[in-house]
Amino acid sequence: MNPKTDRLKEMFLLRAEFMTSLREVMPQAQPEWPVDVTQKQSQQYCRDLALKGVEEVFEALQHFKNWKPHRQTEDVDFDREKFLEEMVDSFNYFISLMVALGFTAEDLHRVYVEKDRVIHSRINQKY
Repeated sequence: MNPKTDRLKEMFLLRAEFMTSLREVMPQAQPEWPVDVTQKQSQQYCRDLALKGVEEVFEALQHFKNWKPHRQTEDVDFDREKFLEEMVDSFNYFISLMVALGFTAEDLHRVYVEKDRVIHSRINQKY
């Protein structure tokens, strides 16, 4: 399959290329992958990637100004591009985590589709 026609695969490839470039410039920045998840240092690295992704989600949430129930003035300004940029930053950390653990775009897609089937089944079964 041509990675240019498979956007998820392209995103994984771009992230792996970035990670490789970063490791060439700053070898201490990250370990070789896939990491050995049984090792403490690898688990710390993976946990750090996940937490950085969460931090970026929180940065994105800062663009919501009108969420407080007690706020009496309306702030209708919302910068969609800045919000999206922060979400991309977050997604990049999560893709890095998948790459570091040796998962592929196909792995993510397979489990995503299966989980989607499960959650739809739950709705239909009034879970």
